[in-house]
Amino acid sequence: MNITDQIIKRITKNRISSTEVADCMDKTGLISPRLAALNRGVYRVGKIKWTYAINESNWEHHRQIADIEPGQIVLTEPFNCGERAIFGDLVSKFLVLYKESEALLILGKLRDVNHLIKENYPIWLEGVTPIGCHNVKNEVDLDEETINQRREKYDGAIAVCDDSGVIMIPKELHNEEFLGKLDWIEEQEDIWFECIDRRKWSTYDTVCLKKYKED
Repeated sequence: MNITDQIIKRITKNRISSTEVADCMDKTGLISPRLAALNRGVYRVGKIKWTYAINESNWEHHRQIADIEPGQIVLTEPFNCGERAIFGDLVSKFLVLYKESEALLILGKLRDVNHLIKENYPIWLEGVTPIGCHNVKNEVDLDEETINQRREKYDGAIAVCDDSGVIMIPKELHNEEFLGKLDWIEEQEDIWFECIDRRKWSTYDTVCLKKYKED
């Protein structure tokens, strides 16, 4: 098992939260501060696959997801799509049920939200609207430089998704040191709650003064 899969397994098995993972990276890792869970209580961890839509059309997005591999977290980024929804129930169902995507992250809006909530799909998004994109092929596709930059940044990175939002672990942190940080953050959380719950210490004594180190 490679180191990326080991990190995913460790986070998933121990259900480490997006908050704890962000703390392992010095409180960084947000893909977008507006990315929020559509359905509560959903927890997903996996490798990201970046996709895009452009110019108020989702034609290129349909093309990209046609042969997408199962088990990935599909991140969709719109370019020049205004306030339109990138897709809705049809694409969500195709990706989640038939392509077995781990989760959907949309750096924009979706529609058909009543169906998406009813089906409890693992979706994180920036907003909702009933107005969708057109389905027209663009004469000029997104430029290759942007595509290559985004793929290098996102493809293969790890996303941790829960009610607090989505945190991305970049590929350069997929190493043994980060595995150790995951163990450390869980140990710290256990100690802090031990101090608060059983010893009845204040958060000041626990978090700031770290008096447990004196024991």
